[in-house]
Amino acid sequence: MSSEGSARRPDPFVASKSEPSPHSRPRRRTYSNATYTHAGAGAEPGINPRRDSAFAEYGHIKQASQIEVVDYSNEKITSSVYDNAGFIHALRDKTRFAREPWTTVRWINIGGLSWDVLSSVAVAYDLHSLALEDVLQEQGHNHSKADYYQNHLFLRILCHSLASDTDEHDADISALPDNVAFPRTASPIPVSSSSFNLDYTTEDNPNDAEKPSRFSFLTRRRGDVENRRSYLSPRDLKHKFSGLTGFRDAARQRRLLKLQALKRGDRVNVKVAPLYMFLSRDGTVITMHPTPNLDFTQPITARLHQDDSVLRTSNDASLLVESILDLVVDRVLEVIDAYQDKIHQIENEILLKPTMNTVRSLHILSGDLILHKRTLDPIKTVIYGLRRYDLDRCIALADMSAGSLQDSHKAEWQTHSVHNLQMPHHKSVRVEGYMSYKAKTYLADVYDHMEFVLTSLDMFAGISENLINYAFNAYMPPIVYSRRRLTVATIIFLPLTLLTGYFGMNFDFMWSLRNHSDLVFWIISLPVMGILLPIFLFHDISRMFHYLRKRMAGERLIKVRGSSVFSIKSSG
Repeated sequence: MSSEGSARRPDPFVASKSEPSPHSRPRRRTYSNATYTHAGAGAEPGINPRRDSAFAEYGHIKQASQIEVVDYSNEKITSSVYDNAGFIHALRDKTRFAREPWTTVRWINIGGLSWDVLSSVAVAYDLHSLALEDVLQEQGHNHSKADYYQNHLFLRILCHSLASDTDEHDADISALPDNVAFPRTASPIPVSSSSFNLDYTTEDNPNDAEKPSRFSFLTRRRGDVENRRSYLSPRDLKHKFSGLTGFRDAARQRRLLKLQALKRGDRVNVKVAPLYMFLSRDGTVITMHPTPNLDFTQPITARLHQDDSVLRTSNDASLLVESILDLVVDRVLEVIDAYQDKIHQIENEILLKPTMNTVRSLHILSGDLILHKRTLDPIKTVIYGLRRYDLDRCIALADMSAGSLQDSHKAEWQTHSVHNLQMPHHKSVRVEGYMSYKAKTYLADVYDHMEFVLTSLDMFAGISENLINYAFNAYMPPIVYSRRRLTVATIIFLPLTLLTGYFGMNFDFMWSLRNHSDLVFWIISLPVMGILLPIFLFHDISRMFHYLRKRMAGERLIKVRGSSVFSIKSSG
């Protein structure tokens, strides 16, 4: 840098105006990346995929993704499946990836979050930097929400689904209140370097570099990016937050893993993972989820291949978004059914014979219900907002855009005469929401299901609390059981001790011993025990009969219900 450039741009931190020494002379500001990524407070919001700092911070997120592109209308449907390299190559080929004239809706379904795929889609479809940040910086405090941008609608939904026994460990981690886990750094199949190349401008002076085209960030040599990435130290790339914000250190992570190991076996295995959706005005829907497969959205794909389905006949991209939301809520209903079965099982155990194990299971279940209430309630808010405030938010967004345009041309308008300002008549622009009337109609049913889910969670939480109170009132600790055993033994042997003491007296003449054998002792003691034992153990005997009667009634009811259901199925 020349001395003239130094004079034009003095260092604000240098108080003296003397000539700087060679060591303090201004240099190329290669430290700017570190200032953007170091510490979370004050960092610039959003992620610009064209900047080298974005690749330096998120380039390690690599995963073998599975991408399906579905183009459909009411007459025809085509689908293509890509991997990372194939999808990026298809995006670069504009003629190959262009939509056919008959296509009304394009659905890009991405399974597995990888930086090369996400950055390519973000540049190709002009995704907002804040939305891309929400996708990549998934933290514990994040919840379901809907954001309206100029070019698209962005939805983030937390999906709840039942996990198998093999996924129990992952379900435990994902169910934590301060974490929503997904494989950020997993890379089972490394992504080739040839399929991921970026082109960035310098941050010192953007005018010095050539403005990149829409896909120019895919054609740059990787060596330049690797050199720029070396400017950042590993300490600058560490997670910015900790604790309740979602990121944890190793010690806290180990403690949480131990806690989840203690809870294993007493909870309903629920897997919580985020689902991201982008809805644009041209009928393009982009969905992203962290699992590197498309199993979650398979029912929607199957419906699209049915010619008479509502999705095919409607030609409505917003209805596709509604169908995905409906799928998410249906998975939640499966979770609610599992919790209902679990609570019924525990309630049966407590009413028969409460133990500390059942109280422990209720405590774990109650905590999970509170957690799911926190994560599921925003989904209801999102659905209600899409039904009620979709058009209002689009109108507000259009007003903001018009206001910014007016401010940009304010200087030019001020040079015009009054006559010229009064001549043009601004035409009223019709603003439409992202969700169609038909989609809002079906969203009403989804909203009712979410209302049922939340009321069921409240009911389950109340039942769990009542069962815990009942169990503590009816439960007898082990020391009480020990005392009862001692009491029963004392009751049994007290008559025998009395009679034994009588027959053990050293009298000179005892007619009961002189003229009889020991048979007379049992003739006297057995009737006495038969009378005293029922009197002293009447409460315990009645409880035992009550327990047996409830078990027999339950088994009899199960047999009657089972036989009736079997007869109905056989007749049908």
